[in-house]
Amino acid sequence: MPNSASAEKSLRRSNVRRDRNRQQRGSLRTRLKKFRVFLAEKPTQEAADKEFSLVVKALDQAASKKLLHKNAASRTKSRLAALKRKTFVG
Repeated sequence: MPNSASAEKSLRRSNVRRDRNRQQRGSLRTRLKKFRVFLAEKPTQEAADKEFSLVVKALDQAASKKLLHKNAASRTKSRLAALKRKTFVG
């Protein structure tokens, strides 16, 4: 329990931020999962490139908002690019 007015406000603000971050992180994870499922369905190269650019944009935006670390975003992009490349090599 907060003991002062400023502590109450701080608690409210942190709760709002937590809820917003959880929602945004969840939608980012959903987008990543949908992209992996999309690649499993053997799409065309053009469709995969278009979808990949949208996923990369979402990761970059999340990293810029400090929703996830920039290196984590970069690592995820690299892994998704490798998965996309592997999908069309065979």
